[in-house]
Amino acid sequence: MIVYNPKDWIHSTFSLHRSDTARKLFPLLLALALYSAAIAYWELEYLKLSEISWIKNVTLVHNLLGFVMSILLVFRTNTAYDRWWEARKQWGSLTNSSRNLAIKMNAMLDKDDKVNRSFFRKSIPLFADTLFAHLRANKTRFMLDEVEHPEFESLDEQKHGPNQVASMIVERANNLYKGDIISGDQMIVINNELTAFTDICGACERIKNTPIPMSYSSFIKKFIFIYVITLPVGYVSSMGYFVIAAVPFIFYVMASLELIAESIEDPFGVDPDDLPIEKMGENIRAHVAEILH
Repeated sequence: MIVYNPKDWIHSTFSLHRSDTARKLFPLLLALALYSAAIAYWELEYLKLSEISWIKNVTLVHNLLGFVMSILLVFRTNTAYDRWWEARKQWGSLTNSSRNLAIKMNAMLDKDDKVNRSFFRKSIPLFADTLFAHLRANKTRFMLDEVEHPEFESLDEQKHGPNQVASMIVERANNLYKGDIISGDQMIVINNELTAFTDICGACERIKNTPIPMSYSSFIKKFIFIYVITLPVGYVSSMGYFVIAAVPFIFYVMASLELIAESIEDPFGVDPDDLPIEKMGENIRAHVAEILH
């Protein structure tokens, strides 16, 4: 994730970075400019536009559909950002639950109990590490796919890393209770943090393996393509050769919104706009080690 100053207009406007959509769309923008030039040349040099009234009326269709397009793109970006923000909240909750569990275990365990202290000092941040690896794995992404993916089974040594770590922590806490190291009331106190681990894992999996419905995403892409590809036909009569610049710019704005939505709807990837969950895991490890010293 890129940390920047949102008030710096000059740097944000004129600088290019890896997530800038202009680089990704440049080949399409160039092809669309050439296409617009060909349409403009054909209509202006070979056709008599004054005798073909229906070409001028094509702009009416674009004006009517422009409002629909704006509603679709706003809904698309809002839905994608909701997924990104929900993922950020879940990892914030994981950080808080890890700290709370470490603080409570630090108070409940004897200062000389180095074995159990060392266990929780390593196992609590280990859950964040395994969840990080689990969310970055392709197996998690295709978990709900209708098509079977047996190739992933041979790649993962552990069936479900976060579940195994959570089970290990709960088992150790239960052994502490059975050994009268912690009381039943203390077990109830730490139960919320133990339960929160698997709840957070399930919420992150829901975000990871449930993308926006394919029919909706496909429709938006087709809509943008048809809308832009027909722009030069109607606007040459009023704009002339200026459509060579105008049409690629319109496509750049619309396609960029779709690309941004695609980028942030999977917040566990490696794009510049994705969440720095690896850094969050390092912070959890440092905080837990500081508490359970």
